[in-house]
Amino acid sequence: MMIFISNIPFYFLLFSISFISILFIRCNAKKRSKSKTPRIQHPPSPPSLPLIGHLHLLSPALSKSFHYLSTRYGPLMRLRFGSASTIVVSNATIAKEMLKNNEMNFVSRPHFGSSDYDIYDGCTFIFAEYGVYWRFMKKLCMTELLSMAQLNRFSDIRMQEMKKLIETLLKCSQEGNNKGCNLGLELLRMTNNVVCRMAMSTRCSERVDESKLVWEFVKGVEVLALKFSLGELLGPVNKLDLFGYGRRLKALLLGFDAMVEKIMVEHEKDIDTGKEKKKDIMGILLEIYRDEQAEVKLTRKNIKSFLMELFMAGTETTSAALQWTIAELINHPKVFNKLREEINGVVGTRLVEESDVPNLPYLQAVVKESLRLHPTAALIFRKCVKDCKINGYDILANERTIFNLTAIMRDPNLWENPLDFIPERFTTNLQENHDPYKIDFKGQDFKIFPFGSGRRGCPGTSFALTVIHGVVATLVQCFDFEVEGGGKLNMEERAGFSNGMVHPLICYPITHFNPFHC
Repeated sequence: MMIFISNIPFYFLLFSISFISILFIRCNAKKRSKSKTPRIQHPPSPPSLPLIGHLHLLSPALSKSFHYLSTRYGPLMRLRFGSASTIVVSNATIAKEMLKNNEMNFVSRPHFGSSDYDIYDGCTFIFAEYGVYWRFMKKLCMTELLSMAQLNRFSDIRMQEMKKLIETLLKCSQEGNNKGCNLGLELLRMTNNVVCRMAMSTRCSERVDESKLVWEFVKGVEVLALKFSLGELLGPVNKLDLFGYGRRLKALLLGFDAMVEKIMVEHEKDIDTGKEKKKDIMGILLEIYRDEQAEVKLTRKNIKSFLMELFMAGTETTSAALQWTIAELINHPKVFNKLREEINGVVGTRLVEESDVPNLPYLQAVVKESLRLHPTAALIFRKCVKDCKINGYDILANERTIFNLTAIMRDPNLWENPLDFIPERFTTNLQENHDPYKIDFKGQDFKIFPFGSGRRGCPGTSFALTVIHGVVATLVQCFDFEVEGGGKLNMEERAGFSNGMVHPLICYPITHFNPFHC
């Protein structure tokens, strides 16, 4: 014992030397490992501020802000908002590299805002992770829910709503120029009714206008969801819901949920008693919900969430595309008259129908040009799945990626006179030695892809194009439109994620052809 105690200083010294040596070796090892780790090369980025990052560089018109920054920092840049970093793409070549050549690495969508107030959290389709559920729902959309066969089953509904719109404009025309018509509001009402009837067979009754209630819920949710999502820039403080957006959003969602639940119960009774006349989208989803052998077991929340997304994605975006197209035609009377001549030459003295569209190439060119200038969504959002290299720069896993469609589809390097409304660019050779009309705008040609691209492309593209072509052709065939004071419509774009018009589409319809007097 005495020998052990007497050697304590020696053991302490030995222990100290060993401990310091180990620390020294580990530090050197870390330095060597760090020196071997390649330096991350982020895309160019503007100077940022503490906490808020680059938030101070943005205006409410996000696509314009991103475009201005891209002219200074390049078509691939990195911005930081709060604690989240975001990659912004403003170039067709880079967009193709990411969405086509590296599609699986950008096949996910980012989530916005807190899930505390979203009663459908984890049940959505649009923001679902790329996996079994998402693939099942996408396949269901393309083969049943939003297939051309399903769209054709409801062609009579679209025609009925179209005739209601014509009757409204005829009445306004008969009242003369003393009363302008809010054409934008009428187009919104028509598209909302079409979507609701295709989705749930809802019709106006003496007690309640269900289509109107659906729209009021959806519009409220859209406004609050945007405000609440932007609140995530506050970081953990957003959990406190200081402005009450979260609580109001939850209340609206609960109201929508209760209304749709009631309609679902009525649908189930019709199915059980054999009273279901035409299988709408809700009917198809309920059939899968009841099928014990279904590939994926749907819940009632899955169905309600899908319907909510359908209303949000299908109503205002389609209506906005219609408004922009009609507004461009009113402001370009030569194009308007050329389109009418084509319709008259193909259709004659009857009302134009959806089946006529394939024989109306100039109509299709007009719609393409309108969607090029005014895509239904100015920005497309994705999320990087894993670290990768794009255009020589490192894109890190979980970084959000924004594709600025407005900037890409108005790029002067791709389009001659890019800000001008020239449908002929899709029917005549203006730029290259091939027919630009053959340009695909459903996601394969990255000069123009208003509905997104690849697996995450909009599943409702066929529906939107069917409605847009049919309504534009009908309005051009039946009416002339005048603007107060004989001037042109104001084409200012609304701020935010969507791409609507700031000013209401107010005009005076003048009857040119009354289809009810044929």
